[in-house]
Amino acid sequence: MVSLRERDHGIHYKRLRIIRVVLFASFTVIWIRLFVLQVVSAQFYQDMANGKYSLYEELIPERGKITVHDFDDVTPYDTATNEPRAVVTADPRKITDAVDAGKRIAAALGWEGVDAYDRYALIASLESQGKHEEAASLRSLSVCTQASDPVIDISPSSIVLEESVLGEGTILEETVPDTIAFLESFVESDACRKEDAAVKKVSDLITRLGKHEDPYEPVAQNVDAEALDALIAQKIEGISYVLKNARSYPEAGFGGQVLGFVGKNQESNPVGQYGLEGYFNDFLAGKAGEISSQADANGSWIGVGSRSYKPAIDGGSLVLSIDRTVQYMACKMLRDGVAQYNADSGVLVIVEPSTGRILAMCGAPDFDPMAYSTVDSISTYNNQAIFTPYEPGSIFKPFTLAGAIDAGVITSNTIFDDPGSVRVDDRTIRNALDKSYGRITMTQGLEESVNTAMVYAMQQTGQDAFTQYVKDFGFGTLTGITLNTEAPGTVASLDHAGVVYAATASFGQGITVTPLQVAMGYAAIANGGSLMVPQIVDEMHYADGTIDTILPKKVRQVIQSKAAVTVAGMLVSVVENGHGKYAKVPGYWIAGKTGTAQIAQDGGYSETAFNGSFAGFGPVENPKFAMIVKLENPKTDSNLGVAWAESTAAPIFGKIAKFLVEYYRIAPTRD
Repeated sequence: MVSLRERDHGIHYKRLRIIRVVLFASFTVIWIRLFVLQVVSAQFYQDMANGKYSLYEELIPERGKITVHDFDDVTPYDTATNEPRAVVTADPRKITDAVDAGKRIAAALGWEGVDAYDRYALIASLESQGKHEEAASLRSLSVCTQASDPVIDISPSSIVLEESVLGEGTILEETVPDTIAFLESFVESDACRKEDAAVKKVSDLITRLGKHEDPYEPVAQNVDAEALDALIAQKIEGISYVLKNARSYPEAGFGGQVLGFVGKNQESNPVGQYGLEGYFNDFLAGKAGEISSQADANGSWIGVGSRSYKPAIDGGSLVLSIDRTVQYMACKMLRDGVAQYNADSGVLVIVEPSTGRILAMCGAPDFDPMAYSTVDSISTYNNQAIFTPYEPGSIFKPFTLAGAIDAGVITSNTIFDDPGSVRVDDRTIRNALDKSYGRITMTQGLEESVNTAMVYAMQQTGQDAFTQYVKDFGFGTLTGITLNTEAPGTVASLDHAGVVYAATASFGQGITVTPLQVAMGYAAIANGGSLMVPQIVDEMHYADGTIDTILPKKVRQVIQSKAAVTVAGMLVSVVENGHGKYAKVPGYWIAGKTGTAQIAQDGGYSETAFNGSFAGFGPVENPKFAMIVKLENPKTDSNLGVAWAESTAAPIFGKIAKFLVEYYRIAPTRD
C-alpha cells in the first residue's frame, strides 16, 4: 500500500517532468525562431530596416550633347541636347465636359484633327439617328470623312450635339462629287487616312477624359515648353504635369540615322540606340552617383548618423565633323531627288578626301529622333550608308583600272579591241545592251562603261593581285566609322578558284559594298592613293573639361599617287565625254562615274529594278569633297526602260557639287 507521502512525491516528479518538457519545447521554438530571424530571413529584415532607417537616392548624370558647326564658323549648334519636357496627366473625376476639355487640350498641344472632329462627330450622330441623306450631304463637303467606320464615340455620355450645328442652307446638292468612284478613290488616299488617324487620336483622348470614376489618365508625354505654356493658359480643371529632363534634337531634318535616339532598356532606364547615341552611349550617358544616410523612425535624415556620397559624373559631349549647312542642303537635295525619280530610297555620303572627315551623311526615308516610335518598320533606324551593302555596278570600275594602272600592266591609252562579249570559264560576259565598241582606249572604255574592257584590265592585273587591290581599297571589311550597325559587305567570291568571279567583280557584280566604302575609295583616288579611316567625330569633350581631338588616320597607301592622278583624269573624261555629263559643274573639273546595277532578287537579277549610283570628287586639282549618291529602284516616267544613273543619280550629284564649290568659296579653275 502506497503511503500518502510517496504518492505526493510521485505527483511532484511528474509535474517537474512536464515543466521540463514545456521549457525545453519553448526554448527549442525560440531557438528556431531566432535562427530564422538572424540567419534564414536576415536579408529580408535588413532590407526592411534599411527602408525605414536609411535614405538612398541615385544621382542621375546629365547626358552629354552632340554638336556641329558650319564652315569657317566655330559656333556650336546642338543636334542632340537635354531639355525639360512635361508629362501631362488628367484626373477625369474633376472634368465635367470631356469633349470641350479634350478639344482644348489637343489644340494647345498642336494635335491635328481638332478642326475635323466636329464634322466627324456630326456625321456619326446623323447616321446613328437614321438621317442618312443628311449625313451623306455633309460628308460630301469633305470627301475624306468616312462614316462607314466612324471613329467618334457618339454615346450621350461622351458628346452632345445641337441641331443648330448644321445650320440652314449649308447642305447643298451641288457639293456632291460627280461620281462615286471619285469619292471612293479619294477616301483611300494617304491624306484621308492621316486625317482619320488624327481625328481618332482626339476622339480617344475625349473618351478617356470621360471616365468620370477614373482618378488617372495619361494625356501626353515629351511636351515642350511652348505647348505646355499653351496648355497651362487653357486653365483646364483636372489637368496636371510633371517636368522631366528629356532628350531633344533641335536640328529638324538633320538625320535620325546618323544621330540615333535615346530609348528605354528593360529596366526603363534611358539608353542610346543606333547611330551616335548608340555607339557612344557610355561616353554620353556618364556614370550615376548615389547618396545614402541613416534616418529616424519617421524617415527623416539624422544629421549625426553615418552617410555616404558618390557624385554623379556627367556624360561627355561630341563635336562632329559634319558641316551643319552641307548636311541640311545636300540631304534636302537627296530627298527631293528620291521624290522626283520615285525611288524606293536614297543614300548620300560626302567626305573630305584629305582627312576622311564626313561632311554629310543621310538616307531617305529617314526618321525623326524626337518621334522614333512612329516608324513603320524598325529597319528605318538602320543607317543605309553603312548598313545596307549592295552590288555597286559600274561605279566599281575605277578601282579595277586603278589596280591595273598601279601594277603597270595598262595605261589610260592602252588599246582594247572590244568584241562585245568575252568567255570566262564557262560563262559569257557581255556589255550592257549587248553593245560592241570595237577598238577603244581604256579611257574610252570607262567613258562608255564597257564591261569587257574591265575584264581585260583584271586579266592583265592577275586574279590574285586584283583581289588584293579590292581588299586594300577597304571592300569586305569594316571601315571603322564610329557608328552603330556597320556592315562589311562581302567580296568572298574573289577567294574562289574560278576566274569568272573576279571577272564579274571587275565591273561591280557578284560582290557587295556599302555606300560609305565607295565614298572612301573615291576619296583615296582623289587624295593621291591613301585610304583614310572615315571620321565623324572631331572632338570628345569630357565633363572635367578634358578635350580629346580626333586626328585623321591613314589606313594604308593603296595605289601610288601617279596611278591615282591618272584614274582621276580618266574620271574627268567620263564627266566631260561619257555618261556623267549631268554631273558637270560650270567652271570646274569634276571627276565621277555612273553605275546602273540590276538588283539581285530570288537567286537572280531583276529585269525592272535597278540601283542607280554616281560617285566622284572635285574639283579635281585640289579635291574638297568625294561623294556618292545612290538611288534604289528609281523609275522612269514612261515605264519604257531603265531609269539610268546617268539621268537620275548624276543630276543630283551635279546639283550638290555646284552647291559645295559655292559654299566653300572655291575659285573656278576653267572657263
